[in-house]
Amino acid sequence: MFTPAQALGLLAVGVGLAACAPTTMIGGANAGNGGLPPAQRLTVAQPAPAATPMSLRLTSPTVANGTALPTAQVGSGNGCTGGNISPALSWGGAPAGTVSYVLTMYDPDAPTGSGFWHWAVYNIPASATGLAEGAGSAGGTLPAGAAQLNNDGGGPGYTGACPPVGDRAHRYVITLYALNKTLPLPAGVSPAVLGFNLNGATLAKTSLTAFYGR
Repeated sequence: MFTPAQALGLLAVGVGLAACAPTTMIGGANAGNGGLPPAQRLTVAQPAPAATPMSLRLTSPTVANGTALPTAQVGSGNGCTGGNISPALSWGGAPAGTVSYVLTMYDPDAPTGSGFWHWAVYNIPASATGLAEGAGSAGGTLPAGAAQLNNDGGGPGYTGACPPVGDRAHRYVITLYALNKTLPLPAGVSPAVLGFNLNGATLAKTSLTAFYGR
């Protein structure tokens, strides 16, 4: 049994401990304080929603991603005997605000120190959903408003794959860019200048890669 003085001492200790107890609870209020206003309750930060993935899609009826480049898209000079025809391509899923497209084909494995641009088409209208086979070759037809640059072989439009004999198979990366504007490029600029102008204008991009060696 406690004496009155001891009981009062224990009561004082209990009050002191209660004063030191936490006063907030996750998602609610501490029962001992009658409830805290929402602004004073402990909140747990929730992760931000995942960003919506880009839905831009690029496909071809003949050039499958990760497979060999068809003979039709191989060059026809310097010992190569392909068709030298630009591939048929289709696309969809462009983001809102797309004003134009750019389409390129690039070999990063060419022994030049800077790769090799095989094809570069810009200012393809947003209404376009693809390019027909041969659209970038001599006599081909591009959508109204679209223009081609010279390839790294020095000629306009498309030039097919023709890597050095004995090299490991080169990669041929076909990339579609959706832009928020058209590009007022000066006549005669290189594909590298086109690439520079894609900065700040690209809303989305997607690629497929084929391989060819001889």
